[in-house]
Amino acid sequence: MGKALIIGCGGVANVTIHKCCQNSDVFEEIMIASRTKSKCDAVKAKLDGGKTKIHTAQVDADKVEELIPLIESFGPDVVINLALPYQDLTIMDACLATKTHYIDTANYEPLDTAKFEYKWQWDYHDRFKEAGICALLGSGFDPGVTGVFSAYAQKHYFDEIHYLDILDCNAGDHGYPFATNFNPEINIREVIANGSYWENGEWIETEPMEIKKVYDFPQVGEKDMYLLHHEELESLGKNLNGIKRIRFFMTFGQSYLTHLKCLENVGMTSIEPIEFNGQQIVPLQFLKAVLPDPASLGPRTKGKTNIGCIFQGIKDGLEKTYYVYNVCDHEACFAEVESQAVSYTTGVPAMIGAMLIMNGTWKKEGVYNIEEFDPDPFMEALNKWGLPWVEDFNPTLVD
Repeated sequence: MGKALIIGCGGVANVTIHKCCQNSDVFEEIMIASRTKSKCDAVKAKLDGGKTKIHTAQVDADKVEELIPLIESFGPDVVINLALPYQDLTIMDACLATKTHYIDTANYEPLDTAKFEYKWQWDYHDRFKEAGICALLGSGFDPGVTGVFSAYAQKHYFDEIHYLDILDCNAGDHGYPFATNFNPEINIREVIANGSYWENGEWIETEPMEIKKVYDFPQVGEKDMYLLHHEELESLGKNLNGIKRIRFFMTFGQSYLTHLKCLENVGMTSIEPIEFNGQQIVPLQFLKAVLPDPASLGPRTKGKTNIGCIFQGIKDGLEKTYYVYNVCDHEACFAEVESQAVSYTTGVPAMIGAMLIMNGTWKKEGVYNIEEFDPDPFMEALNKWGLPWVEDFNPTLVD
């Protein structure tokens, strides 16, 4: 049916590439492009011989002048951005110049400021609309599936959703004293930032890790979880009827938190450049270089993830609660695509979003968050492609 250009070749990209190859009726050809072409070639070598034709290329995603000729020469129907959030805007610029649909899994974040929000990407809406192309923002899990879950709840079960709690639990054990399950630089910037939640149309800011709750996750058990700022709160606050409050919680083990606090106390999580041996380095980027590569955690990780949404609201004048979640097994993910579950839960939705744009199921011109599309085909695809969901109409609520 079509061609996709996948930019990036980390853990999430590895999953998306595998899933595109499994879905060869839609993805007849893919190109994998990264700053390090040898990574792309290694993935191609594993998957060559199937129905999906695989190409590779070297590209610096910071440079629009490199991206444009790459897109023009390959002629993809869609660009799937699985590079770093810092590169969202350059890739969007290249998609605009070539009139190519765009998909990502995380919103833009300036390199020199630990702040992420949608305003920079939303500002592209009119230009994408005039070009006749779509930018689908946040087609991962959170953001991504959490937005689809929200649209599904709004469409089928609620007249108004008043309260939403997004719960992200990773109960996987990789055996290291300290490692991150996705890009260390992005992960640590997210965790050490101030927390916040959306309530009555405004942001309420908290200290990092200030708000802790304990929740008994289905198939996982009781875990400590902490309130974080997360990007989908911003878009869901705009797109859900009657919403009064949205919170995001993520689980962390005590070893992770202890190591992180020590690293923060000695300055290793700073994004301010320092001079070392006559050259400028960013401590957090150096820390990333010495930590285990998240893509290497797959064969070591055991346990499960549980990510879902708890809704409270009104249907036909009556109060209603609804919990929808996915449980993903780390070892099963590795057996299928040589990846741990955190990458799997992001990489599968990236493929599904691209598929729905490519096959014309989702058709809009402009820049849109994922909850602004019909959720039903995405929910059906989740069950088909490895992320089945469970519903609970009498869940334990978060106080």
